[in-house]
Amino acid sequence: MAIQRIAVVGAGTMGNGIAQVCAVSGYKVAMIDVFPAALEKGLAMIDKSLGKLVEKGRLSADDKAAAMGRIGTAGELAAAREAGFVIEAATENPDLKLKLFRDLDSLMPPDVILASNTSSISLTKIGGATKRPGKVIGMHFMNPVPLMTLVEVIRGLGTSDETTATVIEMCKKLGKTPVEANDSPGFISNRILCPMINEAIYALMEGVGTREAIDTVMKLGMNHPMGPLTLCDLIGLDVVLYVMQVLHRDLGDDKYRPCPLLVRMVDAGYLGRKSGRGFYEYA
Repeated sequence: MAIQRIAVVGAGTMGNGIAQVCAVSGYKVAMIDVFPAALEKGLAMIDKSLGKLVEKGRLSADDKAAAMGRIGTAGELAAAREAGFVIEAATENPDLKLKLFRDLDSLMPPDVILASNTSSISLTKIGGATKRPGKVIGMHFMNPVPLMTLVEVIRGLGTSDETTATVIEMCKKLGKTPVEANDSPGFISNRILCPMINEAIYALMEGVGTREAIDTVMKLGMNHPMGPLTLCDLIGLDVVLYVMQVLHRDLGDDKYRPCPLLVRMVDAGYLGRKSGRGFYEYA
């Protein structure tokens, strides 16, 4: 049967972005989060994002209204029961994700695919927490989800060819470009990106250049759309630190050692845009 309903677990930046692109693509969406404030904020962010697309002429007002009408919210995981596909976009916490997948596994029919938006946690381990490892896969969307076209599709050791093919086709229906990666620490994207950001933080800590100089060199010299320190603020310093810790631990190479300045800033609560302060300050 064709998938008509998608459950998105998590209403944060990634979750509401995923819910938005699913709704715009015609799917009915249940956006689930245990925090009512997160659901309220998530809906407001979707409304604002769709409004910008209308202003730019990329979406009609009627299409916006239709997309908003396809999104329902819930505070209980049981709301996923009616969905034919699940995308988990909860906080990047291994214990939380494993518990969610155990609960979803017991809740959902055995033929339903359980996808994770994890940026670094092993899909083999997540699949191993369920009785359906063949139906567990990674769908690593990029931030901001409505604008970035890449979805990194990560196969765990037990992920079936059928599941992979279904997810690749779904990515295309969402207007995304799927790229397959095997289940290795950091996958492709973060194995390359986060060490680059980490090295930029070392350059700042060691006084090689100011934050503005470092970002400008990478923008103008390497044609990056934004500098690594600005990008780190967008991603979240805590997320970058977590990925670096995973790379350092699982690959056992000191070139992945998190910069001490990054560690101190996370300890201080300077997490980037979401906290109002990172390498830059935000109102």
